[in-house]
Amino acid sequence: MEEMTIILIAVSLAMDAFAVSIANGVSVSHFAKKDAIKQGIYFGLFQFCMPLLGWLLGSSIKSVMESFDHWIAFILLALIGGNMILESFQKEEQKEITALTNKNLILQAVATSIDALAVGVSFAMLSVPIVFAAAVIGIVAFLFSYAGGMLGKHLGAFLQKKASVAGGIVLIAVGVHILLEHML
Repeated sequence: MEEMTIILIAVSLAMDAFAVSIANGVSVSHFAKKDAIKQGIYFGLFQFCMPLLGWLLGSSIKSVMESFDHWIAFILLALIGGNMILESFQKEEQKEITALTNKNLILQAVATSIDALAVGVSFAMLSVPIVFAAAVIGIVAFLFSYAGGMLGKHLGAFLQKKASVAGGIVLIAVGVHILLEHML
């Protein structure tokens, strides 16, 4: 898999964390740079670890699935991307939060990195160098989470939906690319 494809996947995976980070920037009273860094560390770390875990799980069943791995990658990425798009249209109540607690950040980080677990399984099927890919995913998630928090502080909630839709579309496109690459 090309580096550019890994970067596109990383950006797509970071969109959920970006949207949540914007929400934090909007809803946390007195949101500051240290909050943006803190949430970036949580989201980046979980986005780094989940593909590794998915890759380990996927590697254990790879030999059985090699003949149809591209279909699995396509289906997983299409489902994840479609779900991101659908979730962007659901209404969420915004509540003001007084502070970003470790518990809240862990829950948010897990929720936004489940997709990365599924992508890690796909990476195992496609023999992607996982440490490089996971590092790119983690770094991109950190950067997007930091930027999302700061943007949320300044620009407000209207960016949340657009980030999730864009991330979903890119994941579906990458899934189609993988499928076509293996079939043609």
